[in-house]
Amino acid sequence: MAEKIFNVMFIGDVVGTPGLNMVELWLKNFIRKFSIEFVICNGENAHHGKGMSLEALNQLVASGVNVVTGGNHTWSNFNFFESLKTNNQVLRPQNYPKGTYGRGYGVYRLPGGLGDIAVLNLQGRTFMYPIDCPFRTADWVLKQVREQARFIIVDMHAEATAEKIALGWYLDGRVSAVIGTHTHVQTADERILPKGTGYCSDAGMTGPHASVIGMQTKTAVDRMIYQTPHKYECAVDDVHFSGIVLSLDAATGRTVAIRRIFYPEFERGEIAE
Repeated sequence: MAEKIFNVMFIGDVVGTPGLNMVELWLKNFIRKFSIEFVICNGENAHHGKGMSLEALNQLVASGVNVVTGGNHTWSNFNFFESLKTNNQVLRPQNYPKGTYGRGYGVYRLPGGLGDIAVLNLQGRTFMYPIDCPFRTADWVLKQVREQARFIIVDMHAEATAEKIALGWYLDGRVSAVIGTHTHVQTADERILPKGTGYCSDAGMTGPHASVIGMQTKTAVDRMIYQTPHKYECAVDDVHFSGIVLSLDAATGRTVAIRRIFYPEFERGEIAE
């Protein structure tokens, strides 16, 4: 009997209105093309390039997103705190201190009798805030969800590639996939680890690439040159859609195929011979 395959899309960090509009424009096409049955999206920068808003969340959900994950900028918009408390379609990193607004994981019912899928949001500590251990936090969450959810997807929001890779190996065989976010640059290391966990160090950025990781170039360059604060503003040009498509074995929850999506591709020209 042929194995039944279940396809999940993970969308890389959505930045500002350009990123939101790109998801609205293209996601449903990708859902049809790749027979996607569940969509996860990192949206911590969807509100004008930093933070989240209810309007941004609603636009992502209306576009076909099932769950929006976050990161260190999740709390940048104070007006979103109430949504963090009450809306189960938005997550923040689980390993923030106890009592922090929001939830860090959720379990969601899948269509077609496939059961449940768990989504876990974690944040790294290397070059970032000194919060709770993402590795031990993952252990605790897996104890809560493993009996209920066959499919488990982890968003590891972290600065250091080594920390993301370490978590991938640590969770290999215990989750369906570990996908990195935060650096806004899509990595080309997508693979399936030996025990069946799909992995990619960074899903990339859905937003304006004529920028410095989504922000206007002059402001970002001035900060580097003068080492003084300058107000970041979201860029608008050269917008691309970044993400990962995972094919999961419906019986085991393991990844059987993984594919990067970057659309449209950058113009690279021809190599002279």
